[in-house]
Amino acid sequence: MKPVIALIGRPNVGKSTLFNRLTRSRDALVADLPGLTRDRHYGEGRVGERPFLVIDTGGFEPVAKEGILHEMAKQTKQAVAEADVVIFIVDGRQGLTPHDKTITDFLRKSGRSVMLVVNKAEGMRYSAVTADFYELGMGDPYVISAAHGDGVADLVEESLNIAFAQRPPEMEEPVDVVRGIKIAIVGRPNVGKSTLVNTLLGEDRVIAFDMPGTTRDSIEIPFERDGKHYSLIDTAGIRRRGKVFEAIEKFSVVKTLQSISEANVVLLLLDAQQDISEQDAHIAGFILESGRALVVGVNKWDGLQSDRRDEIKFDIERKLNFLTFAKFHFISALKSTGISPLMKSIDAAYEAAMANLSTPKLTRALIEAVEHQQPKRKGSIRPKLRYAHQGGQNPPIIVIHGNALEAVGDVYKRYLEKHFRETFSLTGTPLRIEMRSGKNPFDKSK
Repeated sequence: MKPVIALIGRPNVGKSTLFNRLTRSRDALVADLPGLTRDRHYGEGRVGERPFLVIDTGGFEPVAKEGILHEMAKQTKQAVAEADVVIFIVDGRQGLTPHDKTITDFLRKSGRSVMLVVNKAEGMRYSAVTADFYELGMGDPYVISAAHGDGVADLVEESLNIAFAQRPPEMEEPVDVVRGIKIAIVGRPNVGKSTLVNTLLGEDRVIAFDMPGTTRDSIEIPFERDGKHYSLIDTAGIRRRGKVFEAIEKFSVVKTLQSISEANVVLLLLDAQQDISEQDAHIAGFILESGRALVVGVNKWDGLQSDRRDEIKFDIERKLNFLTFAKFHFISALKSTGISPLMKSIDAAYEAAMANLSTPKLTRALIEAVEHQQPKRKGSIRPKLRYAHQGGQNPPIIVIHGNALEAVGDVYKRYLEKHFRETFSLTGTPLRIEMRSGKNPFDKSK
């Protein structure tokens, strides 16, 4: 198994900056704002032939008893429990703080191997930047600059040496994580995205708290269900443009939109206890434009009266009528009801999005559609649709060749889309039709 390194420290000491450097990515949000990271965030790194896992954590408040800080502390404590080596990061610019001493007390009791790392030390003498931190009694500090990369390579090398020294030889064989279908869970704030992730995983993997905006980053988590591999992406809730006040939330929205674009299937979560909003429709529209396969979950369905349920269904039909290709499921993430059918629809949507459609079958379906209903004339010209082939996946793209196809209207394209969708059972994925008119090579008049 790969060794696990956890990055621990108080807020804004540079944990996420170091995480991005170790994983050679920009997966963790980074800004000069405390409290940006809240959940555990996993990434993969490699030094030479030695791979490892690294866990980014939120600002650690070991003594927090309630509220969001308590939930963040639970996440960090779980990361420490999973780690082979803990990198305890302190701020060389600010010096030693009482908060650092509290974290030290916790780490000393954890029984984990701890490396004390002084960050933000660029341009500073070793003796000056480390003097205060010997008081913690954790040995010689490592001095780095996560932002500039100074000292990071030596730090990782030493942390891996410690991790491998603690493991039996048979555990050093690397095991690749099978990520499977990537599912991005999106929706407005506080619709139950993190609760659904925890329900699917069977553990409190991400913070689920009755406060909008709890999740700020997009957290990717591999898991297995019924023998199938998936990778869940819990995203930040997307507010209306005018409601995005904090700089943090602007970062979060960008990460959510990136997660949609990178996913195989998007699960749009709606709140049954609130009316379908304009913002829900905007999110659905972006998913449709990005071409991602889609399943819609209407959460918090338990406890609603029958007349209220009828109102919600009517509201959905009226405001989200452009999502006729998607399956809708009425669920309770908190009580785990409706989850199995939801996952079956996600599997079906993925299969539809990644379907391989042969040229003979597509052409046969095209001929059947044209025989049933020909495209309208445009003046004296009637478009001729001759054959079709597949031009891409996720979403499936069907390319139709013929003559005068620029005269084919949107209504007829929608007819063709419906016909192809029914013929090949393409439920849960958008379908794109491209028209390509050919020139007659025997026409000598040009």
